[in-house]
Amino acid sequence: MSASAPPVSAPATTAALARLHAGAEALWQAASPQWPGLSVEVVPTIDSTNAELMRRARAGHIGPENAPVVLTALEQTAGRGRLGRSWVTLPGASLAFSVGVRLAPADWSGLSLAVGLAVAEALDPTVQLKWPNDLWWDGRKLGGILIETANATTGEPGRHCVIGVGVNLATPTLPPDAPPHALPPVGLDAIAQAQGHTPWDLGYALAALGAAVLRAAQAFEREGFGPLTLRYAARDALRGCAVRLSDGTEGTAEGVDPDGALRLRTAAGLQRVQQGEVSVRPC
Repeated sequence: MSASAPPVSAPATTAALARLHAGAEALWQAASPQWPGLSVEVVPTIDSTNAELMRRARAGHIGPENAPVVLTALEQTAGRGRLGRSWVTLPGASLAFSVGVRLAPADWSGLSLAVGLAVAEALDPTVQLKWPNDLWWDGRKLGGILIETANATTGEPGRHCVIGVGVNLATPTLPPDAPPHALPPVGLDAIAQAQGHTPWDLGYALAALGAAVLRAAQAFEREGFGPLTLRYAARDALRGCAVRLSDGTEGTAEGVDPDGALRLRTAAGLQRVQQGEVSVRPC
Protein backbone atom coordinates (compact mmCIF):
# COMPACT_ATOMS: atom_id res chain seq x y z
CA MET A 1 0.00 0.00 0.00
CA SER A 2 1.21 3.48 -0.76
CA ALA A 3 -0.13 6.53 0.98
CA SER A 4 0.43 10.24 1.14
CA ALA A 5 0.20 12.52 4.15
CA PRO A 6 1.60 15.80 5.44
CA PRO A 7 4.92 15.69 7.34
CA VAL A 8 4.71 14.66 10.98
CA SER A 9 6.05 17.16 13.51
CA ALA A 10 9.02 16.31 15.72
CA PRO A 11 6.98 16.41 18.98
CA ALA A 12 4.37 14.11 17.45
CA THR A 13 7.11 11.73 16.32
CA THR A 14 8.64 11.68 19.81
CA ALA A 15 5.26 10.98 21.38
CA ALA A 16 4.53 8.18 18.91
CA LEU A 17 7.90 6.59 19.61
CA ALA A 18 7.20 6.71 23.34
CA ARG A 19 3.88 4.93 22.76
CA LEU A 20 5.66 2.23 20.77
CA HIS A 21 8.12 1.67 23.60
CA ALA A 22 5.25 1.38 26.07
CA GLY A 23 3.54 -1.14 23.82
CA ALA A 24 6.76 -3.12 23.46
CA GLU A 25 7.11 -3.38 27.23
CA ALA A 26 3.48 -4.50 27.57
CA LEU A 27 3.95 -7.09 24.84
CA TRP A 28 7.10 -8.48 26.47
CA GLN A 29 5.40 -8.70 29.86
CA ALA A 30 2.42 -10.58 28.37
CA ALA A 31 4.24 -12.95 26.01
CA SER A 32 7.61 -13.73 27.58
CA PRO A 33 6.28 -16.46 29.93
CA GLN A 34 5.23 -18.51 26.88
CA TRP A 35 8.29 -17.54 24.84
CA PRO A 36 11.45 -17.70 27.01
CA GLY A 37 14.12 -15.37 25.72
CA LEU A 38 11.65 -13.25 23.72
CA SER A 39 12.93 -9.80 22.81
CA VAL A 40 10.87 -6.85 21.60
CA GLU A 41 12.85 -4.18 19.76
CA VAL A 42 11.78 -0.65 18.80
CA VAL A 43 13.69 1.52 16.33
CA PRO A 44 12.78 5.01 15.04
CA THR A 45 13.38 4.20 11.38
CA ILE A 46 14.45 1.24 9.27
CA ASP A 47 14.34 0.13 5.67
CA SER A 48 12.01 -2.78 6.47
CA THR A 49 11.41 -4.77 9.63
CA ASN A 50 10.91 -7.91 7.54
CA ALA A 51 14.12 -7.28 5.60
CA GLU A 52 16.12 -6.82 8.81
CA LEU A 53 14.86 -10.04 10.37
CA MET A 54 15.45 -11.91 7.10
CA ARG A 55 19.05 -10.66 7.11
CA ARG A 56 19.44 -12.11 10.58
CA ALA A 57 17.76 -15.35 9.55
CA ARG A 58 20.09 -15.82 6.59
CA ALA A 59 23.01 -15.19 8.92
CA GLY A 60 21.86 -18.17 10.96
CA HIS A 61 19.78 -16.62 13.72
CA ILE A 62 17.03 -14.08 14.38
CA GLY A 63 17.14 -13.31 18.10
CA PRO A 64 19.65 -14.10 20.85
CA GLU A 65 20.13 -17.88 21.04
CA ASN A 66 17.44 -18.14 18.34
CA ALA A 67 14.74 -16.93 20.70
CA PRO A 68 11.75 -15.18 19.08
CA VAL A 69 12.02 -11.46 18.39
CA VAL A 70 9.46 -8.77 17.61
CA LEU A 71 10.86 -5.80 15.70
CA THR A 72 8.85 -2.62 15.12
CA ALA A 73 9.75 0.74 13.63
CA LEU A 74 8.01 4.08 13.72
CA GLU A 75 8.95 4.56 10.06
CA GLN A 76 9.89 2.16 7.26
CA THR A 77 11.67 3.67 4.27
CA ALA A 78 11.44 0.55 2.09
CA GLY A 79 8.57 -1.42 3.57
CA ARG A 80 7.03 -3.95 1.27
CA GLY A 81 4.07 -6.23 0.92
CA ARG A 82 3.33 -9.34 -1.07
CA LEU A 83 4.69 -9.60 -4.65
CA GLY A 84 7.12 -6.76 -3.99
CA ARG A 85 4.47 -4.06 -3.51
CA SER A 86 5.48 -1.10 -1.36
CA TRP A 87 4.05 -0.46 2.09
CA VAL A 88 4.66 3.06 3.33
CA THR A 89 4.72 3.46 7.12
CA LEU A 90 3.88 6.97 8.25
CA PRO A 91 5.06 7.85 11.79
CA GLY A 92 2.15 7.49 14.19
CA ALA A 93 -0.38 6.83 11.42
CA SER A 94 0.30 3.14 10.91
CA LEU A 95 1.75 0.17 12.72
CA ALA A 96 4.35 -2.09 11.13
CA PHE A 97 6.10 -4.90 12.96
CA SER A 98 7.68 -8.24 12.20
CA VAL A 99 7.88 -11.38 14.29
CA GLY A 100 10.87 -13.65 13.81
CA VAL A 101 10.54 -17.18 15.13
CA ARG A 102 11.78 -20.66 14.29
CA LEU A 103 8.90 -22.99 13.44
CA ALA A 104 8.65 -26.65 12.47
CA PRO A 105 5.03 -27.33 11.46
CA ALA A 106 4.08 -30.54 9.69
CA ASP A 107 2.69 -28.42 6.81
CA TRP A 108 3.35 -24.73 6.14
CA SER A 109 0.21 -24.29 4.02
CA GLY A 110 -2.18 -21.66 5.34
CA LEU A 111 0.18 -19.83 7.71
CA SER A 112 -0.64 -16.37 6.32
CA LEU A 113 -4.35 -17.14 6.66
CA ALA A 114 -3.88 -18.24 10.27
CA VAL A 115 -1.95 -15.07 11.10
CA GLY A 116 -4.45 -12.86 9.27
CA LEU A 117 -7.29 -14.47 11.19
CA ALA A 118 -5.53 -13.88 14.51
CA VAL A 119 -4.95 -10.22 13.69
CA ALA A 120 -8.53 -9.71 12.47
CA GLU A 121 -9.97 -11.31 15.60
CA ALA A 122 -7.78 -9.07 17.77
CA LEU A 123 -9.00 -5.95 15.95
CA ASP A 124 -12.77 -5.96 15.53
CA PRO A 125 -15.64 -8.34 14.71
CA THR A 126 -16.27 -6.43 11.47
CA VAL A 127 -12.75 -6.86 10.04
CA GLN A 128 -12.71 -9.32 7.13
CA LEU A 129 -10.01 -11.32 5.35
CA LYS A 130 -9.26 -11.22 1.65
CA TRP A 131 -7.38 -14.31 0.53
CA PRO A 132 -4.50 -14.79 0.85
CA ASN A 133 -3.10 -12.05 3.11
CA ASP A 134 -5.13 -8.83 3.29
CA LEU A 135 -7.20 -7.33 6.09
CA TRP A 136 -10.38 -5.65 4.85
CA TRP A 137 -13.06 -3.44 6.30
CA ASP A 138 -16.09 -2.16 4.39
CA GLY A 139 -14.54 -3.28 1.10
CA ARG A 140 -11.30 -1.39 1.72
CA LYS A 141 -7.80 -2.53 2.61
CA LEU A 142 -6.93 -2.08 6.27
CA GLY A 143 -3.64 -3.97 6.36
CA GLY A 144 -1.73 -6.99 5.21
CA ILE A 145 0.50 -9.90 6.14
CA LEU A 146 3.86 -10.81 4.61
CA ILE A 147 5.53 -14.11 5.51
CA GLU A 148 9.07 -15.11 4.52
CA THR A 149 11.22 -18.05 5.58
CA ALA A 150 14.87 -19.06 5.55
CA ASN A 151 16.60 -22.37 6.22
CA ALA A 152 17.69 -22.96 9.78
CA THR A 153 21.29 -23.92 10.41
CA THR A 154 22.28 -27.54 9.96
CA GLY A 155 20.85 -29.83 12.59
CA GLU A 156 18.15 -27.42 13.75
CA PRO A 157 14.50 -28.36 13.22
CA GLY A 158 12.18 -26.28 11.06
CA ARG A 159 12.89 -22.95 9.41
CA HIS A 160 13.38 -19.36 10.46
CA CYS A 161 10.06 -17.62 9.82
CA VAL A 162 9.51 -13.86 9.57
CA ILE A 163 5.90 -12.69 9.87
CA GLY A 164 5.34 -9.07 8.87
CA VAL A 165 2.17 -7.19 9.80
CA GLY A 166 1.12 -3.74 8.60
CA VAL A 167 -2.08 -2.01 9.74
CA ASN A 168 -3.31 1.53 9.08
CA LEU A 169 -4.26 3.41 12.23
CA ALA A 170 -5.26 6.54 10.31
CA THR A 171 -6.98 6.30 6.94
CA PRO A 172 -4.39 7.19 4.29
CA THR A 173 -5.04 8.75 0.90
CA LEU A 174 -3.98 7.19 -2.36
CA PRO A 175 -1.19 9.07 -4.16
CA PRO A 176 -1.99 10.76 -7.48
CA ASP A 177 -0.07 8.09 -9.42
CA ALA A 178 -2.04 5.17 -7.95
CA PRO A 179 -3.29 2.75 -10.66
CA PRO A 180 -7.01 2.84 -11.49
CA HIS A 181 -7.59 -0.61 -9.95
CA ALA A 182 -5.89 0.25 -6.64
CA LEU A 183 -7.99 -0.64 -3.61
CA PRO A 184 -8.97 2.37 -1.49
CA PRO A 185 -7.29 2.10 1.91
CA VAL A 186 -8.91 2.53 5.30
CA GLY A 187 -7.66 2.90 8.86
CA LEU A 188 -8.71 1.81 12.32
CA ASP A 189 -9.84 5.40 12.91
CA ALA A 190 -12.71 4.85 10.46
CA ILE A 191 -13.83 1.72 12.34
CA ALA A 192 -13.68 3.55 15.67
CA GLN A 193 -15.69 6.45 14.27
CA ALA A 194 -18.31 4.19 12.70
CA GLN A 195 -18.82 2.22 15.90
CA GLY A 196 -18.29 4.97 18.45
CA HIS A 197 -15.15 3.39 19.89
CA THR A 198 -12.05 5.04 21.27
CA PRO A 199 -9.37 5.26 18.54
CA TRP A 200 -6.65 2.63 18.71
CA ASP A 201 -3.45 3.71 20.45
CA LEU A 202 -0.21 2.83 18.64
CA GLY A 203 1.36 1.11 21.65
CA TYR A 204 -1.79 -0.79 22.54
CA ALA A 205 -2.05 -1.99 18.94
CA LEU A 206 1.52 -3.32 19.04
CA ALA A 207 0.91 -5.17 22.31
CA ALA A 208 -2.41 -6.67 21.22
CA LEU A 209 -1.47 -7.65 17.67
CA GLY A 210 2.04 -8.81 18.55
CA ALA A 211 0.66 -11.17 21.18
CA ALA A 212 -1.99 -12.42 18.74
CA VAL A 213 0.64 -13.23 16.11
CA LEU A 214 2.86 -15.07 18.60
CA ARG A 215 -0.10 -17.16 19.78
CA ALA A 216 -1.10 -17.89 16.19
CA ALA A 217 2.42 -19.04 15.28
CA GLN A 218 2.55 -21.34 18.28
CA ALA A 219 -0.88 -22.85 17.53
CA PHE A 220 -0.12 -23.21 13.82
CA GLU A 221 3.05 -25.15 14.56
CA ARG A 222 1.00 -27.65 16.60
CA GLU A 223 -2.19 -27.90 14.55
CA GLY A 224 -1.80 -26.22 11.16
CA PHE A 225 -4.57 -24.23 9.49
CA GLY A 226 -7.23 -26.96 9.36
CA PRO A 227 -8.90 -26.28 12.74
CA LEU A 228 -9.32 -22.61 11.76
CA THR A 229 -11.30 -23.20 8.57
CA LEU A 230 -14.72 -22.36 10.02
CA ARG A 231 -13.47 -19.27 11.85
CA TYR A 232 -11.83 -18.08 8.64
CA ALA A 233 -15.07 -18.65 6.71
CA ALA A 234 -16.90 -16.30 9.08
CA ARG A 235 -14.59 -13.45 7.96
CA ASP A 236 -14.03 -14.47 4.33
CA ALA A 237 -14.52 -11.31 2.24
CA LEU A 238 -14.43 -13.21 -1.07
CA ARG A 239 -16.78 -16.10 -0.37
CA GLY A 240 -19.61 -16.06 -2.91
CA CYS A 241 -18.05 -13.22 -4.90
CA ALA A 242 -17.05 -13.19 -8.54
CA VAL A 243 -13.27 -12.87 -8.71
CA ARG A 244 -10.54 -12.75 -11.32
CA LEU A 245 -7.11 -14.33 -10.98
CA SER A 246 -3.93 -12.69 -12.18
CA ASP A 247 -3.84 -15.10 -15.14
CA GLY A 248 -7.29 -13.94 -16.26
CA THR A 249 -9.26 -16.90 -14.93
CA GLU A 250 -12.65 -15.86 -13.60
CA GLY A 251 -15.01 -17.65 -11.27
CA THR A 252 -16.82 -17.56 -7.96
CA ALA A 253 -14.90 -17.93 -4.71
CA GLU A 254 -16.25 -20.77 -2.58
CA GLY A 255 -14.13 -20.43 0.53
CA VAL A 256 -10.88 -22.16 1.43
CA ASP A 257 -9.85 -25.76 2.02
CA PRO A 258 -8.29 -27.00 5.28
CA ASP A 259 -4.84 -26.48 3.75
CA GLY A 260 -5.63 -22.82 2.95
CA ALA A 261 -6.16 -23.23 -0.80
CA LEU A 262 -8.78 -20.97 -2.38
CA ARG A 263 -11.73 -22.84 -3.89
CA LEU A 264 -12.71 -21.24 -7.19
CA ARG A 265 -15.77 -22.33 -9.19
CA THR A 266 -15.06 -21.68 -12.88
CA ALA A 267 -16.75 -22.61 -16.15
CA ALA A 268 -14.38 -25.59 -16.27
CA GLY A 269 -15.29 -26.76 -12.77
CA LEU A 270 -13.84 -26.34 -9.29
CA GLN A 271 -10.21 -25.24 -9.10
CA ARG A 272 -7.92 -25.14 -6.08
CA VAL A 273 -5.69 -22.08 -6.07
CA GLN A 274 -2.62 -22.41 -3.87
CA GLN A 275 -1.46 -19.56 -1.71
CA GLY A 276 1.06 -17.29 -3.39
CA GLU A 277 0.27 -18.34 -6.95
CA VAL A 278 -2.20 -15.61 -7.87
CA SER A 279 -3.40 -12.14 -7.14
CA VAL A 280 -7.13 -12.06 -6.58
CA ARG A 281 -9.36 -9.04 -7.19
CA PRO A 282 -13.12 -8.68 -7.10
CA CYS A 283 -14.45 -8.41 -10.65
